[in-house]
Amino acid sequence: MTGPAPATRATRPAWALLAVLVLAQICYPLAAGETRAGLTVATVVLGYLLSVGHALLSRGPRAAAALVAVATGGGFAIEALGVATGFPFGSYDYSGQLGPKLAGVPLVIPLAWTWMAWPAWLAAVRLTGGGPTRGSGGAGVGRTARRIALAALGLATWDLFLDPQMVAEGYWVWRDATPALPGLPGIPVSNYLGWLLFAVLLMSALRPLAGPAVAATDGRDDPMLALYLWTYASSVLAHAVFLDLPASALWGAAGMAVTAVPLAVTLLRTGRHPGPADRNPRPRVDAPA
Repeated sequence: MTGPAPATRATRPAWALLAVLVLAQICYPLAAGETRAGLTVATVVLGYLLSVGHALLSRGPRAAAALVAVATGGGFAIEALGVATGFPFGSYDYSGQLGPKLAGVPLVIPLAWTWMAWPAWLAAVRLTGGGPTRGSGGAGVGRTARRIALAALGLATWDLFLDPQMVAEGYWVWRDATPALPGLPGIPVSNYLGWLLFAVLLMSALRPLAGPAVAATDGRDDPMLALYLWTYASSVLAHAVFLDLPASALWGAAGMAVTAVPLAVTLLRTGRHPGPADRNPRPRVDAPA
């Protein structure tokens, strides 16, 4: 396996895009109507470029292609299936506010899956020990299972913020929104279960398709870990204070904490604060798992 790309090659563009993304998200609560919808699309596109670009620069073409295939391609396929049949999310329709559609799905939607899938995966790698290991067998299988579960939860629980926010804006509507979580009317529980199902499938496919480069983590990944923690903290704040969505602030804070809180604690304990000062990370390489 070849060594990692220099830290600056992967991190400088990522930090720059992350800064623009944060600025767009800060502007979101201050906008309304078509401007807010435009900011939503712009934010997703920025997040998509950030995640795919980071995967390409830090792990190479194979990892980036795998991410696009399973998250973008798979995300579009599952959304098209959902719109056409109601499985696995429930019966729903998209409005026309999010741009062009294909098969009833706004083209920006599968980009959002990709945007958050990559930092969720890297967070799970960090939490399950993305460093040197010896041997494989049952221990390797067990760690891979834990990693997939944690990454899937890290992605799927984001929807506890996303769906209430987007439904409140009228970007999509559910035909039958029962049963719903307490305090979150208008969105069926089946939606969150469908997200979790697809997230498990996505993360299960990402590792073998992307290759061993995605089974290790080092300082190149700091911008993506910062993205994950920023998404968590800013979503709690925005829903609780700016968007008048206190129930989704609580549900999202509790759900996404499964990954975000241990990640923050791990970074603090190891002194690996996600920041641009880390220019010379020591590479970590996993045995295939």
